Amino acid sequence: MPFFSRTARLALAGLMTLALAGCIGSDGDVGSPLVPQRAAALSRDPTVFVATTRLPVGNPLQAPWFSAQRSPDLIFAKANMKAPDRSMLGRVTLSDWDIRSVDDVVRKRAAQAFAQEALGQDVVLYIHGYRESFETATVSAAQLSSGIGFTGVTGLFTWPSAGSTFSYVSDRESAMWSRDALQDLLTALANSPSGGRVHIVAHSMGTLLTLETLRMLRASGGESAMSRIGAVVLAAPDIDIDLFARGVEHLGADAQKITVISSTNDRALAVSSRLAGGIVRAGAADRGRLEELGVKVADASDFGGGIINHDLFLSNKDVQQVIKRAIERAR
Repeated sequence: MPFFSRTARLALAGLMTLALAGCIGSDGDVGSPLVPQRAAALSRDPTVFVATTRLPVGNPLQAPWFSAQRSPDLIFAKANMKAPDRSMLGRVTLSDWDIRSVDDVVRKRAAQAFAQEALGQDVVLYIHGYRESFETATVSAAQLSSGIGFTGVTGLFTWPSAGSTFSYVSDRESAMWSRDALQDLLTALANSPSGGRVHIVAHSMGTLLTLETLRMLRASGGESAMSRIGAVVLAAPDIDIDLFARGVEHLGADAQKITVISSTNDRALAVSSRLAGGIVRAGAADRGRLEELGVKVADASDFGGGIINHDLFLSNKDVQQVIKRAIERAR
């Protein structure tokens, strides 16, 4: 394989910066104003339940709360959010949410602590993608839950992304390293008495972590372990289409829980495909190819008006309605 020239490498780096920056979801202006049809639970109690494989920052904990370093154990905490001021009309963007504080940190039996706090309630669990910090992931979880008007617990599983444009490979490894911790969390939620349903919304590289973990969960616990899993929404999945097909196959009938939000004009996935030797990503695959696998597909190719079109689940109300309907069907 020939080496790239320095000029070619710089050009590719510039393209990656442009296209993959959409994974952060900082461009909240794209799409329509986010106006939920019903009051989200976050409007009453703006708290995000966090399960993380990131190391805490400081003792006592201090901003930026959790780092890009790997924690040997899963940690549970509560992120107390500053909700947007809805007294004035206008767009609600990512910058309108903020983290006030993070407390109630549990370092032992964190999965069980999360399940106990969520006892009897439905959970929407957001799993972020590449190039995310703890703060951006938490804010995205809040915006997602508020945007779909979710009335249960807002949860976040955040793995130690380096938060850097050039961390794609290391981020992928850190995501895969977090599979056991995510499986522990899902198992604890599934085994919780009188618990609600767990709805998963995963984005970009986080969809690979999600699919691999669900494979592990079903392999170890069978259909009963999956019974409390409700909707599984994979937004712009950054997964090799062949790997995606194999993962879905191993889920058997549980593949019917999956809704894929795809877009054939997703620039970030186009760059990812190029880096992977030209193999199409599941989030950019043809609708028919995906439907053959037994999953539901929402083609968002016509919904985006931006350059990247990689975070439409945060910025476009039509795409958010897809997520909302998937959750309502799974209740």
